[in-house]
Formats: sequence, structure tokens, C-alpha cells
Amino acid sequence: MMEQLLELSKLPAFILIFVRVTAFFVTIPLFSYRNVPTQHKIGFSFFLAWIMFYTVDIPVVIVNEMFIGLVLKEAIVGLAIGFMAYLIITAVQIAGGFIDFQMGFAIANVIDPQTGVQSPLIGQYLYTITLLLLLAVDGHHLLIDGIFYSYEMIPLDQLYIDFGNEPFILFVIETFNQMFMVAFLMSVPIVGCLFLVDVALGIVARTVPQLNVFVVGLPLKILVSFVVILISFSMFTILIENLFDLMLVSMRDLMQLMGETG
Repeated sequence: MMEQLLELSKLPAFILIFVRVTAFFVTIPLFSYRNVPTQHKIGFSFFLAWIMFYTVDIPVVIVNEMFIGLVLKEAIVGLAIGFMAYLIITAVQIAGGFIDFQMGFAIANVIDPQTGVQSPLIGQYLYTITLLLLLAVDGHHLLIDGIFYSYEMIPLDQLYIDFGNEPFILFVIETFNQMFMVAFLMSVPIVGCLFLVDVALGIVARTVPQLNVFVVGLPLKILVSFVVILISFSMFTILIENLFDLMLVSMRDLMQLMGETG
């Protein structure tokens, strides 16, 4: 009887863990996509929270007027950590958008079945390869490790997180900067080559006015783009590996900032 009462006293802590893990799977790459059934997301979150319940240090949580604040804090923490990982991975689609704009594919967006939004053609291609590489290097296990070790930096009984302090704002700006820098580095070989193709077509249009460069230019730019993508594909894999490192480091730094400002 005493053991049952002891387990019931830990139920509020389990609810807090379950809320953070569930919110984490709402925004994290791979696990949050539409092709993963909602029942599987909830079930996986429940069993993962059950495992964490017996492995992390659980403080005594009392159900009072502050408990709703703790639940909201846990939801915000899970959403923020997952969104940080998703934000870094989005750099691949941004790079694909830069490439598509120069290739002339910007008008032919496709619907991403994973997120339900429009995405560029080359961006969707690179994004799919990125997700496959993430699975190949067990990156999804590292993402789950991130939510597991978040309890060491952001305890359950921490009520307040200051999102308006200067270090947090500087961290967000620096993360956006690094994300766009990786996107630029991924797209600059193709975009640079297409810029040279545009210059060459401009010279041809001035020297040979009888030639319709608008008819010749589009298939030529598509051909050059595919050749450069094939040549620079090894560089893409290196940049994607750096993107994974940036994603994990950004998640860790975000959790440290949220734990320090509490």
C-alpha cells in the first residue's frame, strides 16, 4: 500500500516528463512528419517518457497552483528544442531555393508530403538525401539523446525561463547566421556557375543578336546545374555532416541557456 502511494506521488513528475517529450516530437525532424501516424507519436512519447521516469533524477512535484505553469514550461522547452533542430535542417531547403531560383525551377514547387507545405524541387531532393543521411549515421538516436540529457540542464522543478535576456537573443541571431551561411555554402557552386552562364549568354546576345538566348538559356542552365550538382555532391555530404554537428551543438547550447536563465 505504501509503495502504491509512493508511485502516485510521482505521477505529477511523470506528467511533466510526458509533456516535454510529446512537445519535442511535435517539432523534431523525422518524428514530427505527417507520414508518421499520430498514434505512433503519442505511444512512442509515452514509452520514452516511461523509460526516462526511471532513469532521470525526479524531484518532488506537488500539484498546486504552480503546476499548470510547470506544464506550460515543459511544453515550451520541448517545442523549443525540437524547433531548433528543425530550423537547422531547414538550411538544406533554403539552399535548394537559391539553386531553383537560378535554374528557373522556382515556379515549379512541389508539395512536401512530410510537412504539407510547398518546397523547391532541388531543395526537396537535397532534403530527402539529408534525412536519409541522418538515419544512416544514427542521428535520430542523437536527437533522442538530446531530449534525455535536457533534464540535466533544465530540471523539472524549474519554473521560469527568461527568453528575453541578451545571451538568448544573441544565440538566436548567431544560430540564424550559421544556418544561412551553411545554406549559402551549399548553393554557391551551382549559383556561381549559373551566374557565369548568364554572363556568357549576355555576351552571346550582344554579339549574335539573331540567336534567341531565352530559348537556349533555360535548357543550358538546367544542364549546367545538373552537371555541377553531380560534381559537387561530395561537398554536399561534407556540408550536411557539418550541419548535423551544428544542429546538435545548437540544441545543447539552447538547453544550457534555458537552464541558466531559470
